[in-house]
This record gives sequence, structure tokens and C-alpha cells, in this order.
Amino acid sequence: MIASVEGVVGAIAADSLVVEVGGIGYRVFVAPSVLASASAGGKLKLHTYHLVREDQQALFGFRGADELGFFNLLLTVTGVGPKVAMAIVGSRPAADLQLAILQQDQAMLVAIPGIGKKLAERIIFELKEKVSAAGIAAGTSAAMSTASENEVVAALQALGYSLGEAREASRLAVSDRAVGAGLEERVKAALRTLLRD
Repeated sequence: MIASVEGVVGAIAADSLVVEVGGIGYRVFVAPSVLASASAGGKLKLHTYHLVREDQQALFGFRGADELGFFNLLLTVTGVGPKVAMAIVGSRPAADLQLAILQQDQAMLVAIPGIGKKLAERIIFELKEKVSAAGIAAGTSAAMSTASENEVVAALQALGYSLGEAREASRLAVSDRAVGAGLEERVKAALRTLLRD
């Protein structure tokens, strides 16, 4: 499995670029924002998802581990393949999309080309459940009404954020007295904090 590529941009196409690493050129599918910032001959490092199927292999590249983590989470949703997940991740910052999912903002998802109302509903339902499950997996009891900082960190890590980013954002969310005590409210507050960065 290829986890990342770092090298010189050899060529730029409409939906991908070639990253030359040690004499080998890897074609990596990327979001339009990555294409816009890349230049032929420039250095680039991408976190990658390596798709391996019987009839196909492909690399999908992301600037940060949070985008890759969210991409992987999207792939767990029924009906979402790599191209649709890339379209979603490439449409807005990952924290913005995650907040929209937690707030059940279907309009934001439907505005992305290739996402219909039914798929948007499924994404919201399935991913919202996974974030809640991440909080419970961190050692919480379902009966507890107050989410701890560790639960918020676990939920943010499930969404693809690094431990450092998750700890800082959750610390701010838990210490904010205006934020509710539940996991969902605190995760939303933490995502708003990450959006400001």
C-alpha cells in the first residue's frame, strides 16, 4: 500500500497529476484545489489512498491527514466510491463538511456535483452514527449525558484529525461554558474551532 508520495510534479492533467519519485511517476487523482496550487517542476507531498481492485489500481492524494481520514470515512457509506468521496472532500474544507454532517445540512451536500438528496441523507445518517460510536468506543457509557474531553478527541480522530489537532480543539470546546455538555454539541464546537484555523 502506498501511504504517501513526495516528489516533483511531472505533469498536470484535468483531474490528476504525476508525482515523480525516485525515477517513477505516480499518477495521483486530486481535488481541484490541489491542482490549482501545483506547478510543473514544483515539489509536492501528498497523503494517499491506494485503491486496489482486480481490474484497477489508483492513487487519490490529499494535502493533509485530516482530508485523507475524512475520505476514508466517506468510503464506508453505502453508495460512495472514491470519485464521489473525492468530489465531496474537494468541495470544501473537511471541518466545514463534517460540521454540515453533524448539523444535518443536506443543502450543502446536495450542492456538490454528483450528490443527490437520497445520497446526502445516507451520508448524514451513516457518518453521524459513526461519530457517536467513536465517542462511545472511547469508554463512555451511553447513559452519560456529559461528554469528556477524551470522547471529543476520539470523535475528532474518527473524522481524520491528528491527535494534536483533536486535543486542542476539544480542550477549547469542553472549556467553553456556552457549549452544551453532550458529545454532539462539543464535537460541533470543536469543528467550528478547527474551521477558524
